[in-house]
Amino acid sequence: MKPLEASQCCGPIDELLDADLFKALGEPTRLKLLSCLAKCGRPCSVTELAECCAVDFSVVSRHLNVLEKVGVLTATKEGRTVFYAVKYRHLSNAFHAIASEIESYRPKRRSAKT
Repeated sequence: MKPLEASQCCGPIDELLDADLFKALGEPTRLKLLSCLAKCGRPCSVTELAECCAVDFSVVSRHLNVLEKVGVLTATKEGRTVFYAVKYRHLSNAFHAIASEIESYRPKRRSAKT
């Protein structure tokens, strides 16, 4: 199939490759926050997460909000404190689905004739 033909047909990969998700994950500070939060293995407050990087508290809060909006994190408010947690299963399922779909497009190897 030629690239033009491929671009005009639809497949599951078109929906799985979510530009908003990749855009959210493409920012280094967000990746650092996500990594820190994932390694903690528990919900953390914005104040706790602000200690992970050298950026202002309000900037951390905005980054976490972006990650929440794309479905990577959950936010729970307790009083005036917001706790964020990784949506491990959602994130893992998204990456597994993308990997599986990409793998399905790989050209099949021709077996060597003996």
